[in-house]
Amino acid sequence: MATVEISGDLNRRRFLTILAGLGLSVPLYAGSEFFLKSERYKIGVIDLMLLKRQKISALALASEIGADGIEIDMGGLGDRPTFDNRLSDVTVRDEYLTAAKKLNLQFCSLAMTGFYAQSFAKREGVERMVQDCITTMQQMHIKVAFLPLGVQGDLVKNPELRPLIVERLKKVGALAEKAGVIIGIETALDAAGEVSLLKEIGSKAVQIYFNFSNPLEAGRDLCEELRILGKKRICQIHCTDKDGVWLENNPRLDMKKVRRTLDEIGYEGWLVVERSRDAAAPRDVKGNYGANTKYLKSIFQV
Repeated sequence: MATVEISGDLNRRRFLTILAGLGLSVPLYAGSEFFLKSERYKIGVIDLMLLKRQKISALALASEIGADGIEIDMGGLGDRPTFDNRLSDVTVRDEYLTAAKKLNLQFCSLAMTGFYAQSFAKREGVERMVQDCITTMQQMHIKVAFLPLGVQGDLVKNPELRPLIVERLKKVGALAEKAGVIIGIETALDAAGEVSLLKEIGSKAVQIYFNFSNPLEAGRDLCEELRILGKKRICQIHCTDKDGVWLENNPRLDMKKVRRTLDEIGYEGWLVVERSRDAAAPRDVKGNYGANTKYLKSIFQV
């Protein structure tokens, strides 16, 4: 992240005045460095939702759409002992890394979406699957992994699974801590419930990968949920709602208010578009994700 060194209160005030005169955002102060707000948030898309799961062509498409980065999926799971992960091949990884550098595109996260339909609590071999993901993260210099607890791991509908899930997430946390990465989980709990869950897990390497659609669907206050969790518990955000309309046309999602809330709690990092596709054209990848990316940039990168 670019920084500008400023010394002395007078110089700081002059710097702010100059920025205001140029029509730029007031910067954030951190120690002796100023960080422009426009650099605080980055917008990502997902290869799976671009209909290009583990296809390198997803990178060029993400760049064409205008995204700053892309979340890559680990591949299908099914009955396999681990993910169907093409990135385990060093040749494929090198192709991805080369293409990303050429396109000036970042890998914001690596996703284990196979667990949407699998039982994280009961499936055999979970530790190996997560370790394979962590290994790929290290090889591709990716800091965050997305781990949804999924339908079968819904702790609201299946609270009896909590001890099993906590036990496994403690092991996952240990693996992630050793590797220096973060595993971001998505749950069906409200924010207070997630705070309690994270305390029970007891690892800073296991955090919340927040999805706007979860509190919206449950009728909860999205911004209050963000405040309860706070920036230290949120590793990344799926900045999205269920399909139907683009983000800019969504009457129940006040993105400017969300921006103010994220500024307030001090969050900085990735906002990754998952869904929010137009119901009239759900497979129009460029249209849907191009519009959502452009809109998010108009809110978060100004």
